Amino acid sequence: MAYKKKELFRQAMDAIKDKKLFFIEDVVSMLPCNKATFYVHFPVESEEYMALKEEMERNKVAIKASMRNKWYNSSNPTLQVCLMKLICTDEERKRISNTYVEGSVDITTESQVFKIGDQTIKFS
Repeated sequence: MAYKKKELFRQAMDAIKDKKLFFIEDVVSMLPCNKATFYVHFPVESEEYMALKEEMERNKVAIKASMRNKWYNSSNPTLQVCLMKLICTDEERKRISNTYVEGSVDITTESQVFKIGDQTIKFS
């Protein structure tokens, strides 16, 4: 079956906008052609392909902004911690981290000696 490039592009762009798609695989699955045909019409470096990618990127940005806004307005501590980790400085991230260890970690398993910062721990 012969496909009209402009019609396929319009269908792809409509699918991205209407269904809020993020991935090219999802776009292809919404079209009346297979993946090989899609890439014949829209090679990765083509202007049309780049326009589709840009539209998907706009969807991603809009969704991320919406989610962060919901997290900000939520009373759920887990969502608030996730948002804090996204927006905090490195110093703030270190202070709220459960696993951060100041200094370097040097582990030598052969002698069962563990160095954490200035501290040395020996196991027998």
